[in-house]
Amino acid sequence: MESVLVLGVAGGSCSGKTTLTHFLKKYFGDDAAVLAQDSFYIDQSHKFDCDGGSVNFDHPDSIDFSLMGQCVSYLKESREVSIPIYDFATHKRSEEVQKVSSKKLVIIDGTLILSQEKVRGKLDLSFFIDAPENVRFQRRLERDTKERGRTEQGVKDQFYKQVKPMHDEWVEPSKTHATHIFPGTIDFSASSDLQAILEKIKKDLLL
Repeated sequence: MESVLVLGVAGGSCSGKTTLTHFLKKYFGDDAAVLAQDSFYIDQSHKFDCDGGSVNFDHPDSIDFSLMGQCVSYLKESREVSIPIYDFATHKRSEEVQKVSSKKLVIIDGTLILSQEKVRGKLDLSFFIDAPENVRFQRRLERDTKERGRTEQGVKDQFYKQVKPMHDEWVEPSKTHATHIFPGTIDFSASSDLQAILEKIKKDLLL
């Protein structure tokens, strides 16, 4: 069986973790597969009010971590997995699934992955992207109003009533489980520390 290395990328909402994940995918190309926590949201459409207030998407209970952990296990075994497709417009899972084939490097992206043993215990390496609260809020405000049709007040209410409390309770403490911590305000492509780690991964995986 071919060796598979699983790398987790965690951090707060809009910390820069998905930006780093995209950079890593581009860096490793066809030798890397990506699995996103966002694919594993549980259907809460019956509670969604279109501006986020009544559904706490930032609590671990909103994610099917059992299924996510199982998918990570299968990928580590070089098996193909069927990933749910979550529709952010209707907040339901699609009847269709996405097939993801295992690669030499599997990148797991999510805010809460280091807080959950079902996923954390399957990681070989983990990065935590640490960005100040004001930076994360401003990025989220811009993203949600421009890309998701949210109101500024709705974004603000959700951030301080749900995102921040869940970050403080679950995400921030999980930083202690990370093997490497990077600031969320840096240019990842220019980081010599990150470059050294990636070169070692390439060497270890004989890429």
